[in-house]
Amino acid sequence: MGEKLKVQKPLVILHGDEMAQIAFERILEQFVTSKLDIDLVEVDLSAEKRLTSNGAVVREAISALKTHGVGIKNAGMTVNRSQLNDLLAKHPEIIEANLDGLATKSPNGAIRKGINGNITREDIEFRNLQSVRPDWIDRDIEVDTMDSGGLDFSYSELSNTTGVAKVVFVGESGEPVEMHRRTLIKGDPWMLATNDIEEVKAWAHRFFQRAIDEGRHIYLGLKDTVIPGYDGVMRAAIEEIYREHYQSAVEAAGLEYHYELIDAQAARIVANPPQRALWGVPDNVSGMKLYKLVQQLKRYGLPERKAHVSISRMSAGGGDQYGSFNTPAPEDGIIKVMVDGEEKHARFVKANDPILFMSNHREAIKDWVKQVFEDAALHKKEIYFGLKREFVQYDEVYSSIILEIRKELAALDTPPPSFMIMRPSRQLSKMICDPPRWGLYPAQNLDGDIFSDISAALGGSLATASSIIMSKDGTKLFEAPHGTAHDLYVRYVESGGKEAHFNSSALIFAVANALEELAQREGNEPLKIYAAQLKAALIDTVAQGVITGDLKGKTTDPESERVVDMQGFLDAVEANLAA
Repeated sequence: MGEKLKVQKPLVILHGDEMAQIAFERILEQFVTSKLDIDLVEVDLSAEKRLTSNGAVVREAISALKTHGVGIKNAGMTVNRSQLNDLLAKHPEIIEANLDGLATKSPNGAIRKGINGNITREDIEFRNLQSVRPDWIDRDIEVDTMDSGGLDFSYSELSNTTGVAKVVFVGESGEPVEMHRRTLIKGDPWMLATNDIEEVKAWAHRFFQRAIDEGRHIYLGLKDTVIPGYDGVMRAAIEEIYREHYQSAVEAAGLEYHYELIDAQAARIVANPPQRALWGVPDNVSGMKLYKLVQQLKRYGLPERKAHVSISRMSAGGGDQYGSFNTPAPEDGIIKVMVDGEEKHARFVKANDPILFMSNHREAIKDWVKQVFEDAALHKKEIYFGLKREFVQYDEVYSSIILEIRKELAALDTPPPSFMIMRPSRQLSKMICDPPRWGLYPAQNLDGDIFSDISAALGGSLATASSIIMSKDGTKLFEAPHGTAHDLYVRYVESGGKEAHFNSSALIFAVANALEELAQREGNEPLKIYAAQLKAALIDTVAQGVITGDLKGKTTDPESERVVDMQGFLDAVEANLAA
């Protein structure tokens, strides 16, 4: 390009981990710093740096985004117990008991909450990619979930006052012990859920024995990294039973056991279903959604997707499960929710029963619904909300706010976009099995995580979708929806850097989107043109059949495909950019 393009405003860069970080550094070099005269405000959000800074870098990232307004976030690791132990062994000076929660938890929720942002994820509109259409009809896959405990048997309310909510535990001593507190504003929804750990163990015995009796490969999915005191407690109990009672029998029968985070696992199974399997989803809310989806897929198959899928994920406010207080019960006793000293709900729990208390902010929900309606009106989308409002007070607030916003728009003579409210299980089935053109699917945090991963996988790859986190004040954080690609990183390290395989499409698109946003904010026409050219170069590269291995066989002309490694793909995009 010759002389570098001058960019006036800084761009916040949030670095991540593993193979995604290797790719991100090369993308920044090839398409940003070598082409643009731009100030990058860089924050290292790697798992190790979050630990050694005791979470300070997460706060630094939030501050930078609030100050500068536009950023790009790379994928980072959410460490499990084993990975955390390895990091602590590497840094013996760190005392785990003294760590801030931001040091070990995923930074994603904290950043979204910190900038009060919600996520919208959409397909990147490649011209020659086909949606994945595995043959689902008559696949022998069964979903097994618990019929007790969890969010289906929770207690929820809308707060009738502004005050302090406390989670209090009364154990053998009879003395109430405050475990957690948070402020609620009048109208905020809150929920308390528990699970009986003995029922979880009983379910695990039935689940593994059923798999052995029926000769099925075993899949187990939870969200233990984000909800360690709830899903993590269940996973530990279930896997202990597996190791002690069933592992040898499973291996002797030639069967396989797979554990994965439920969002990634749902994407993998729906897009690439095993021939015969038992899929365990202990959380009965997610479990029933996936059970109904699988039943429909087995009967009717997966239709060809010719529609653009857009998912809006409510991640601001209290964060629902992702912003929850979750912990195992310390002993047998009573767990209570008190609001300004008044007992709202109490229930018995036993030692190690997982406990979850979550809430959300009514105003944040209203901001999100407005954002959904504005997006739909601007881009001519149809909205499909998923709510269980008849049974769950927590969901009722969403329903009332939707009608509130609709009336406000009508009062302004602004026609609201078309929308429907349906059960979340029906919403998921609609998105996968009966998608309209330009459908927008708003979902709460965990559902949005699962839905977006499934949609991206069916679109060809998690690297073929775009993601933006947008706040009410206009702060925008662009990201790729995929993870750190741990398996590819292991191959990269073991090969001494010779095997570098990674699809950089979503990261390149995020960079282009961020540059486009900066161009708009500072009225920079050359930068606007460059951002558009970068997007076009990416889409043209794939259209020419130059792809990474994850897209092999997924274009409209498989015979003309040329599979390249990560650097080969980046070089091909750069060549098209220069053409």
